[in-house]
Amino acid sequence: MPSTYEHLPVMCSTILDLLAPVLDTPGAVLVDATFGLGGHSLAALQRFSGCTVIGIDRDPQAIALAEQRLSDYAGRFTIHQATYDQIGEILSNGPVDAILFDLGLSSLQIDAVERGFAYAVDAPLSMRMDGDDSALTAADVVNSYSVEQLARILRVYGEESFAGRIARAIVAERELQPFTSSARLAQVVADAIPARQSRTGHPAKRVFQAIRMEVNDERGCLERALPVALDHLALNGRLAVLSYHSGEDRLVKQIFATAQADQVPPGVPVVPEALKAQFQLVTRGALRPDVDEAINNPRSQSARLRVIKRITQTDIQTIKEK
Repeated sequence: MPSTYEHLPVMCSTILDLLAPVLDTPGAVLVDATFGLGGHSLAALQRFSGCTVIGIDRDPQAIALAEQRLSDYAGRFTIHQATYDQIGEILSNGPVDAILFDLGLSSLQIDAVERGFAYAVDAPLSMRMDGDDSALTAADVVNSYSVEQLARILRVYGEESFAGRIARAIVAERELQPFTSSARLAQVVADAIPARQSRTGHPAKRVFQAIRMEVNDERGCLERALPVALDHLALNGRLAVLSYHSGEDRLVKQIFATAQADQVPPGVPVVPEALKAQFQLVTRGALRPDVDEAINNPRSQSARLRVIKRITQTDIQTIKEK
């Protein structure tokens, strides 16, 4: 992939506007927990001259390309090859001012046919974001999971109404021959869905999404990462999460709701200071891209953005002193 590879970071101006109160100060630190090709980070470095960026990404190809793209800002950013649920280890030196999660696939991963993420072209069934040859693959999932296991991930991660029907079709077909390519899997899925069922886009879209999320443990990583990220925000620090999947957005909403609530039963007349909410929602509900962005950048159409900020100081400073 050439170093000139371009992509459009989703809701970039909106995100930077919401993070500006903490990033537009000398010495501010932004953690881009899903660095990808560095689009949001590059924009932050350009707009906020006093900030530095700590990047996290599991994809070595994306990291190499991003380092080239951001070479003019060498010294103001570092990138760690890791999954974002390792954020606590990476931030062991202390709290930071802002953290951004841009969930799902990067443009690079979508467009790299050999990764097997696309359902419209034929490619090996991999779907691994980090390229680890020893890790679980999409082929492992479709060739070894039971009907019940397949149906569960298709229903939960893909929100697929024909999850059971598709799972049974996959298992029946693999008994004839194991799956090795994306085209054959996509065709089996398409054949399993009733012809009268009208859908927007490719019929295998939800299935491929679900398998990808299972292969990369995306839901588990997010569930582990968000509480740790909140713990590592400095006073007034902000956490922004951009999701493209309704299940992930619900998880973000639930974790944020818990964080911004007092830690006492409802109806208690006086809340002790130590049990008051430590966080406050910056966005009420999820923000969506405007019409122009949705038209110019189709990948933004399902995006939902939520932001929360820390409003009380905690003993997070003890982390810095270790």
